[in-house]
Amino acid sequence: MNIAQYLDSTYLKTPEQSGISHEETLQLDKKLTQEAIDNGIFAVMIRPDYVAEIKKYIQEKNSNVVVGTVIGFHEGTYSIEEKLAEASKAIEDGADELDFVINYNAYLQGNIDLVKEEFVKCTKLALQNHKIAKWIIEIAALADEQIADLTKNISNWAEENFSADDLPHIFVKSSTGFYVTQEGKPNGATFEGIKIMLDNAGKLPVKAAGGVRTPEDAEKMISMGVKRIGTSSALALIKNESSSGGY
Repeated sequence: MNIAQYLDSTYLKTPEQSGISHEETLQLDKKLTQEAIDNGIFAVMIRPDYVAEIKKYIQEKNSNVVVGTVIGFHEGTYSIEEKLAEASKAIEDGADELDFVINYNAYLQGNIDLVKEEFVKCTKLALQNHKIAKWIIEIAALADEQIADLTKNISNWAEENFSADDLPHIFVKSSTGFYVTQEGKPNGATFEGIKIMLDNAGKLPVKAAGGVRTPEDAEKMISMGVKRIGTSSALALIKNESSSGGY
């Protein structure tokens, strides 16, 4: 199985989180991008601040590697206006795909109208600009029945507000990789969580993100039906190696 075509090679730490400079972070992003170019990895997923420079780098290399970025990351509690502004800037800078963190805290508090409004408005912005929209629901913060319900809601909202041709461009995604769990519980994709998402996503594709650290796990996720995998271990996965840590 050629898993490289399913991979979003990911680096999402800020300079402050990693203790390095903006320029050093940019160099890490360029290294990640060059690895993607050299190994047929589908996409790189980076912070918004680096999109313009990485897009330029890819164009200079005459590559088709896709540039993705995160919006409302990582808590998801940004206002709708803030998410729209961040997404608009990312589109202007050349992002091909926008991975929005849904306001799962609002969902947990029962404010479904807000969650629906942000989904519709932000997805519309992405699709109008011919971009992919992915919605991170943060499954580690949700009980199984909430994973099912939120995934189903997103699927229903997509079908109600967008055309059948749009649906393949609207993903439901499992995790940010930054959620802090208790007692060593996984904070990324699990087979159980992904199955719940797949069972409730309807016509929407699913992205498994975080915790996919062996080629066998990646192949199993793909066999289950996921269309994309977000990982900081993309190179290790395609070289048939395992990763002991990271996203």
